[in-house]
Amino acid sequence: MTTVLDAPVRTATTTGNAAPAGLREYAALTAATQGRTAQDLAAARAAAAQQAAAQRAAAQAAQQAPAAPAAGRSLPAGTAPRGFALYVGLDEVKAAASGVSLGVIVEALRRTIAELAPAAETYATVALAPAGAGGRDVDVVRLALHEPSAVARTQPDPEPEIEDAPGVVVDISRKRVVIDGESAAFTFKEFELLQYLVLREGRTIERTELVSSLWQGASDEDAPGERTIDVHVRRLRAKLGRYEDIVRTVRGVGYRFDRHADVVIRYGHGTPSPDRF
Repeated sequence: MTTVLDAPVRTATTTGNAAPAGLREYAALTAATQGRTAQDLAAARAAAAQQAAAQRAAAQAAQQAPAAPAAGRSLPAGTAPRGFALYVGLDEVKAAASGVSLGVIVEALRRTIAELAPAAETYATVALAPAGAGGRDVDVVRLALHEPSAVARTQPDPEPEIEDAPGVVVDISRKRVVIDGESAAFTFKEFELLQYLVLREGRTIERTELVSSLWQGASDEDAPGERTIDVHVRRLRAKLGRYEDIVRTVRGVGYRFDRHADVVIRYGHGTPSPDRF
């Protein structure tokens, strides 16, 4: 802090060691001002120390508090989240066009994670693919790193099985639905809708999420409204017949798939890992 003293300048003649009156007044005023400045600085430091201590206590309490379960997410019985994998589809050419490299992005992500969760452990690996390999970058990465659902898509379909038992079989790998031994005539979009709900079993899916996920890349004119989703669900339920209640309506929110004793889900090779984030 800088203190400016606006005092008239006085001149005087000194005799021996006696200080002139003007200088004595100036010195006394300066000493008093410096004393107040030191007190203000000490008070500010004390307040800052108290605030820092309160922040440290809050951070420690947050780390010690048990994590609340994610709302609306259903996990298989006997399991608990231990981390996550984020697949990033980006080659060096596209990264360079953005002015970065893969290494720079990895280090930036690691710094961010270290700041948010210092106790987190990270492991990064680069996905290699043959030069000129087609497909979306993120799909190539998932396959190169052996993500189960990506690997499942590359496996040959097993020999068709005869479904004689009553009930519903939702065959994700072959994209078909069998009801009481008969193959149901689902349209592509109807099966996509059912599959989206099945892979998020027990979680209520809002209509807006269904639109944005099932009509990705569609223009505003082509993308359906929320009420059109209701029409698709009604048609889906009509084809499910007496098993229509496996697709539940959550009033004012959206829809949810509930497992039923007469429903079998076949995932094929590997277990699909829907994007839960």
